Amino acid sequence: MQIDSVIHLKSYEQIKLLLRRHAITFLPLIGIFIILLLMPIGVYFLINAIFPTFLTNTITYTLMVLFASIYYLSIYLFFYSYFVTFYLDLWIITNDRLVDIRQVTLFARTIAEIDLYQIQDISSDVSGFFPSLFNYGNVSIQTAGTIPKCILYNVPDPHHIRQVILELSAKDKDYHNK
Repeated sequence: MQIDSVIHLKSYEQIKLLLRRHAITFLPLIGIFIILLLMPIGVYFLINAIFPTFLTNTITYTLMVLFASIYYLSIYLFFYSYFVTFYLDLWIITNDRLVDIRQVTLFARTIAEIDLYQIQDISSDVSGFFPSLFNYGNVSIQTAGTIPKCILYNVPDPHHIRQVILELSAKDKDYHNK
């Protein structure tokens, strides 16, 4: 995804941060995917152990291969759609605004913009063992605009991001108060 095709930067605008969710937050889904991939193999060995002559029938064997193929295709499709949703969630922070791009489903995307001078409160939250270990968490932003609250979910180094947004917001407020 090219940034220029999603947002149009103003002449004075510069991208300061480009954020995605921390990669470690996708690992549980990869684990579930691997377990789901191994399940048909376990079922095959279980059926072969309990009913040794069951798979010798060509019709039964063909049906099992067909069901396994449909199962694997479905698993790949769900994994791909979750990966696309994970990867295409994006936050762009410029010196003038914050752009929140959310891939809701495979074919649905929402884009919201927050002017930095409208930010009233910003907080960062790192809670839990793995978030503390890998330094990721949420950044919550309260605004006076049409979008009252924006949350950057599972971003890396949330305390640094909060500090950068606070500094950019202060500069933007000074610019707009002139």
